[in-house]
Amino acid sequence: MNIKNDLFLRAFTDAKLPRPPIWLMRQAGRYLPEYKATRAKAGSFLELCRSPSFCAEVLLQPLERYDLDAAILFSDILTVPDAMGLGLTFGVGEGPRFSKPLREESDVHALAVPDMAKLQYVFDAVAECKRALTQDGEQRVPLIGFSGSPFTLACYMIEGAGSADAFPLTRRMMLQRPELFQKVLDVNVGAVTAYLSEQIRAGADALMLFDTWGGVLAPRLYREFSLAPMQRIVAALRAEFPSVPVMIFSRGAAHSVGAIAAGGAQGIGVDWQSDLADVRAAAGPHVTLQGNFDPLLLTTDEDTIRREIAKSLAGFDPHHRYIANLGHGITPDADPALVGTFVDTLRST
Repeated sequence: MNIKNDLFLRAFTDAKLPRPPIWLMRQAGRYLPEYKATRAKAGSFLELCRSPSFCAEVLLQPLERYDLDAAILFSDILTVPDAMGLGLTFGVGEGPRFSKPLREESDVHALAVPDMAKLQYVFDAVAECKRALTQDGEQRVPLIGFSGSPFTLACYMIEGAGSADAFPLTRRMMLQRPELFQKVLDVNVGAVTAYLSEQIRAGADALMLFDTWGGVLAPRLYREFSLAPMQRIVAALRAEFPSVPVMIFSRGAAHSVGAIAAGGAQGIGVDWQSDLADVRAAAGPHVTLQGNFDPLLLTTDEDTIRREIAKSLAGFDPHHRYIANLGHGITPDADPALVGTFVDTLRST
């Protein structure tokens, strides 16, 4: 299909671009009043995720407000372990919880790659989003699909919820029973590979692996238990779908940028704790960087946003293999007007 605005995809080539493409992690979400209205209609976050029509509605909302260069599927990283039977819920005002976390050895040995039919609602949402982006046979912008990384998924699967203490149950299993922990990772590698493959078949133009919690590990352990499983997924996807770019976002893993770049992913997400110029030096010139502005900028003021964008891009070429984005997702308290300032400032870069 012809894509009207393919600037985002061209950022994965060596072409010199007139400006950096822009999209924002969590660009469709709780900071937008129209999203809140759609979620209210859906009844709950999970019901919203399970409705292809609502997902497409939410996907378009930021594109109607801002001149963005990519759209990202509206879903949640925990759909995959939910399909494994771990019992995902979202309480009012709470984060995700699993009613059947992996606490016993028998739980781990019973774990298996789920039937992808249980995730058909996600693939239907991808197809519906693709249709929503298309008019007169031309697609407005590329569509990004995504998944959580095997390690990040394991954190929730073992802990049963988020953690204020860097997932101690998960890290204890990893350290004390590495072979048991590897079993969890192996199942997750198979599940995520199948899941992302189906997203491509449904219409995703690019993919992103969100490794939100890989940075809680020491560099050696990160490379063994977080990066290595992602590299297996990237290798499998690139072998079957060589034209579809795959990006890795590992928050807090600047220590391993060189290893990430050598692992086959076409793009690296850069968090707000890293400098773009330093990451470029470590990654080399042939991988696309994405990021790395602090999401809290969107809660400040126009002058601060313009000043920080200029400072962050100083000494860095934003016209070659670079995608402008945040260093993590938009926070619920972001000011929609300041998001507009942020996007407009970057468009003039």
